[in-house]
Amino acid sequence: MRNGRAAAILLSAVLAGAAACSATTPSSATDSSPSASRSTTGAAAGVPTPDHVLVVVFENEDADAVIGAPDAPYLTSLAASGAELTDAHGETHPSQPNYLALFSGSTYGVRDDSCPQTFDGPNLAGQLLEAGRTFVGYSEALPAVGSTVCKAGDYARKHNPWADFPALPAEVNQPYSALPDDFADLPTVAFVIPDLCDDMHDCGVRAGDTWASEHLDPYVDWARTHDSLLVVTFDEDSGSRENLIPTFLVGPMVAAGSSGQHTDHYTVLRTIEDMYGLAPLGTAAEREPLRGIWTTG
Repeated sequence: MRNGRAAAILLSAVLAGAAACSATTPSSATDSSPSASRSTTGAAAGVPTPDHVLVVVFENEDADAVIGAPDAPYLTSLAASGAELTDAHGETHPSQPNYLALFSGSTYGVRDDSCPQTFDGPNLAGQLLEAGRTFVGYSEALPAVGSTVCKAGDYARKHNPWADFPALPAEVNQPYSALPDDFADLPTVAFVIPDLCDDMHDCGVRAGDTWASEHLDPYVDWARTHDSLLVVTFDEDSGSRENLIPTFLVGPMVAAGSSGQHTDHYTVLRTIEDMYGLAPLGTAAEREPLRGIWTTG
């Protein structure tokens, strides 16, 4: 992983966080924005509160093309060590609305990958900052802190939803190179977005699995002894109506095995919000958090 400016990032983000949760109508949406939320205290019953959550999003692969596939030995073994969600689904096709759903509880009526998009509604980062916690999204190949460019090399803003919410402080939008070497310096919740090759979008499953082995394994080893969680998911499958995607969780609070709970990106968002006592946003309020996969609670 990388050496980041974590302390400065987190201090700046907390100071600026209160402004991030305004809930006016988004300028480019065709449906209503998710309702604003009020923070509560403590995790919801039955859901743990990890010290850190790292969410990694890959691209455009069917569940059986990754878990158990010969081109993905590392991700297959990692899934086997945690809780594999066998009934996990993307919301729609193509990519962009799925990232928005995961981050804000709404697709905002977006039905394509057009850029730029700009929204004023509430979102997970704003919720965490308002609650005195922290958030950073780390995007591989992002050209600069806070960049709102639509495309740069193998970076694509369509996979980076926090760039679409200008009320958020620029410091929540970081290059992957800023990820701290000391994982204790990670924010409460971090998203990692590999570039268009490493996320499997352009270069296939084997390239993404190799990247995961090199970049995720150190965090997984650390998380097991530091009460922290890894969530691996995909934005969508290869284009089917069912949209069944690989999704699994690994950490000391997770019981190894499979879960057949129907899951989508709103379920994952709801689970993270419940972990930190945050009221669920938009469609996440219609989902139950993940149950039956935790070692306690």
